[in-house]
Amino acid sequence: MIDQGHRSGEAHWPTPEEKKSKTQASQTLLRGLDIIDAVASGIDDLSEIAKVTGMTYSTAHRILSALQQRHYIRREPDQGYRLGHALLGLGYQAQAQIDLVTLAKPLLVDLARQTSDTVHLGMPSQDSVVYLEKISSRRPVEISSRVGGNKPLFSTGIGKALLLDQTEEQWLALYDRSPANLQAICDRDKWLQMMRHYAQGGYAFDLGEDESTIRCVAAPIRDGRNHIVAAASVSSTVEYMPPGRMQQLVATVQETALKISTVLGYRAV
Repeated sequence: MIDQGHRSGEAHWPTPEEKKSKTQASQTLLRGLDIIDAVASGIDDLSEIAKVTGMTYSTAHRILSALQQRHYIRREPDQGYRLGHALLGLGYQAQAQIDLVTLAKPLLVDLARQTSDTVHLGMPSQDSVVYLEKISSRRPVEISSRVGGNKPLFSTGIGKALLLDQTEEQWLALYDRSPANLQAICDRDKWLQMMRHYAQGGYAFDLGEDESTIRCVAAPIRDGRNHIVAAASVSSTVEYMPPGRMQQLVATVQETALKISTVLGYRAV
């Protein structure tokens, strides 16, 4: 870890206080997970939760209160502690991700075979795209993405594809939230014009906004409600992705995205 207050190249070693703070934070997180596990197993009384988790009564009460504030735990007057709706939502999201990858993977593999390029499947998470699947290129090309990793919606082709149904106000709000070093790549008016063009065409490009040597063609994936829930993309280095080829790939990537959408219940109007 490099301390920004030190000169470049000077290592900053954590102080005893910093180490202690990190240790305490880790312990609190683990205790919170222990409490969730206890409640999930059917233990609903505060005293019993404290006993089985090895915490003091006051510590268990403090962590339970924090979990209640975030809706991971709820307390029923006559039934004690129960799992909260935030955990239910996470469970549904995890299941949806698993199902989406399972359903989409054969089509993504076929897309990778057709193009010989790296293929991604991603879904939105706040201002980022989270990569759910990656089929590596057959070319001597290395793309820095990884399954479970994330990159900005603002600068990636797959990220922009996830934004196509949003309003211009939402686009500009995202732009304004994006780090200055990303904004420097593409000014506000130019980025808005690109998003308008992409929304009309139902696809998106990465023209080097994320990594200068990488190009990407992406298309949105829709569910049965016609909502964009994910996106698929084809990526490679600029030498394999001249402008003409990128345009040719639009229909190919859109076709794969439509096939995945159809499996998810989408029906084109």
